[in-house]
Amino acid sequence: MAASKEERARQFLPFNALTGYYRMILDRQRVSESKKELSKDETEALSEKIKSLRRHDLVSVTYYDQDAYITKTGLITDIDLTFQTLTVVKTKIAFQDIFDVETRKDFAKGLETG
Repeated sequence: MAASKEERARQFLPFNALTGYYRMILDRQRVSESKKELSKDETEALSEKIKSLRRHDLVSVTYYDQDAYITKTGLITDIDLTFQTLTVVKTKIAFQDIFDVETRKDFAKGLETG
């Protein structure tokens, strides 16, 4: 008896025999470090940068995530002042975890000087 189209197509679906393996490798590549405390001046400067951000700005945000610093680059999809979060693409980042923010203007300055 002939197999249905769905059954024949199933043989071409991707197969991942190592479910969770790649996530484990990525987790092991993280370098654990403690959260750095910003000085009062650095906190104020960062606060001013965050206030100047708008939806759809292209940014690169360095933030503390559990035990390591991560840099996420992309468009801002949401800024929630009530809950103090910044969403870059689909990653929601608390203001208190942000270490640094670079905007597209900052990228252009780096290209001019570098």
